[in-house]
Amino acid sequence: MNVVAFGASNSSNSINKTLAHYTAAQIPDATVEVLDLNDFDVPMFSEDVEKKIGQAEGAKAFLDKLQQADAIVVAFAEHNGSYTAAYKNLFDWTSRIERNVFGNKPALFLATSPGPGGAKTVLAAAVASAGYFGADLKGSHSVPSFYDTFDVQSGLPIEADLEQQLKTLASTLRN
Repeated sequence: MNVVAFGASNSSNSINKTLAHYTAAQIPDATVEVLDLNDFDVPMFSEDVEKKIGQAEGAKAFLDKLQQADAIVVAFAEHNGSYTAAYKNLFDWTSRIERNVFGNKPALFLATSPGPGGAKTVLAAAVASAGYFGADLKGSHSVPSFYDTFDVQSGLPIEADLEQQLKTLASTLRN
């Protein structure tokens, strides 16, 4: 099983990328490819730019990675209660190529933040729109206070309950 995982952030030390990678790695016998949004360069989306350049190459490459996957794990970072600008922009370009961005593939949507909110607002928005963009959403989970629940050095959960919750979620992608 080929799994694509990514944090919906362009931060070089994204805690959401750490969460997505850890969770995807819990799928037995899966090959996990962790994407970095910085590898998919796209200009700021507008219809004027789209008319000028056509489909952005970075969006085509991103969509190709998603289409090659058997399952997708996304962890959403939250900026001011919404998606990060980097993710939203890449997603907008990608959805102009193929509205069914997630290709009806099994998916997990996660979110985390340093604070107690756990990026729940953006996660709720992503969950609400998942079906509209072709995600066969198998589950979602918010992890509040990331630095209190994950060992940043090892990339592993500190709490056994969280470890079990993420393993259980990951197992749903096999069904």
